[in-house]
Amino acid sequence: MDFRRARRPEQVEVRRASILDAAEAMLAERPLAGISLRELSCRVGLAKSNVLRYFDSREAVFLDVLDRRRSAWLDEVDPLVRAVRPEPVPYGRAIAVATAVAASLPRHPVLCELVANAAGVLERNIGPDAARECAARAEAHTARLADLVRAAVPQLDAAAARHFAVAVLAVTAGLWPRAHPTEAVAGAVAALGHPPPGEAFAAALTECLVDQLIGLVVRAS
Repeated sequence: MDFRRARRPEQVEVRRASILDAAEAMLAERPLAGISLRELSCRVGLAKSNVLRYFDSREAVFLDVLDRRRSAWLDEVDPLVRAVRPEPVPYGRAIAVATAVAASLPRHPVLCELVANAAGVLERNIGPDAARECAARAEAHTARLADLVRAAVPQLDAAAARHFAVAVLAVTAGLWPRAHPTEAVAGAVAALGHPPPGEAFAAALTECLVDQLIGLVVRAS
């Protein structure tokens, strides 16, 4: 590919997409902390200075990947939540919706990795314009999930549905690091007879989100 500077808007978008594709591919191979701007630039075939023509920073690149991954995840979650058929148990609809949302997240490890690093890492090195754009896109994704959950659990008002949508990412961010312990910690956990970290993450995520949504339904009653 010829990496001369893109000048027309469509060329810029193609170049930005190629950088995002490379960043996403690298995240499938290693954690975010193990990816430098230099390594990303080499993967794309550009100098670091040229990557920075299209993004403010390494962090800005990965925030755009987060936006991509969050949108793709919501595209998957939408029909899953709409298709929920709750069991005839107390709070069955809340349980079924929260379980569907929780079960979908382990299938999106790149999203989980970025969510876990968003506030503490990615949002620390971006400019005001990028921050505003990031916040606007995040709010749109939150509103989309909130609307979906509210349609499935009509007892919730708009504020409660939004609270759950925000909690989904907060809980994911808190639990995700436990799914990737050091080798020493993983060995110690196994020796104690606990389930593998990935299974523990999925189980804890489900439990937390089910409890969260049931609590919101109870408060709305």
